[in-house]
Amino acid sequence: MNLENKISNWLKLYLQNNSMKCFVVGISGGIDSALTSTLCAMTGVKTIVVTMPIHQNKNETNRGIKHIAWLKDNFSSVEDFSIDLSKTFNSMKESVPEKLQTKLSLANTRARIRMSTLYLIAGSKNGLVVGTGNKVEDFGIGFYTKYGDGGVDISPIADLMKSEVFSLSKKIGIIDEILDAKPTDGLWDDGRTDEEQIGVTYDELEWAMTYDGNSKLTSEQKKALNIYLKHRNNNIHKMIPIPIFKKKS
Repeated sequence: MNLENKISNWLKLYLQNNSMKCFVVGISGGIDSALTSTLCAMTGVKTIVVTMPIHQNKNETNRGIKHIAWLKDNFSSVEDFSIDLSKTFNSMKESVPEKLQTKLSLANTRARIRMSTLYLIAGSKNGLVVGTGNKVEDFGIGFYTKYGDGGVDISPIADLMKSEVFSLSKKIGIIDEILDAKPTDGLWDDGRTDEEQIGVTYDELEWAMTYDGNSKLTSEQKKALNIYLKHRNNNIHKMIPIPIFKKKS
């Protein structure tokens, strides 16, 4: 059985074993959400896909809309919604004193508002919120928002490297606009890409994640490894269970 069918069957079995009725996926216009939503749709189970722009770059939103159109052309089980959360974000921003806000905390707030929206829908439809994070982000450098895009019920592509996400997406026919777009979390007004934020490419991160510590490093490899370790150390709290004080240790 090929990889896409293995993942799709795994998703469907988990849904059935937990007596749930549908999948709920946020669509960003990026490769990860495109692949994830397609794998969900391949199950034949109702898949609810949602665009949730918050002062979004129109190119990102339009890519998401084009992907949804492609999904609906190929899978009859897909239902879509577009929910503009800009006013919700503005209201929250205006309610909190400015001295308690930073650009990073506001960016993460966008992700958390979207998470709450997906769970509102999932709770109403007896559905599962499906994660769109890949292995590099979820288990390498923690490049996601805690209780934002990291708040999910199931993660079908979290064991795939970014290169594997692209390879599988191309294989199953994800549209070129998605395949050609530079990965971005879409949380910043200046449109910065993921690789610009991280400081190295995804290919370099994949190399760093698998570095065995034995071979001699070039200056570029040393840089990539240092950046990887910096992000990992800073974000390890996202990737381990929440610490719990034990009365009896």
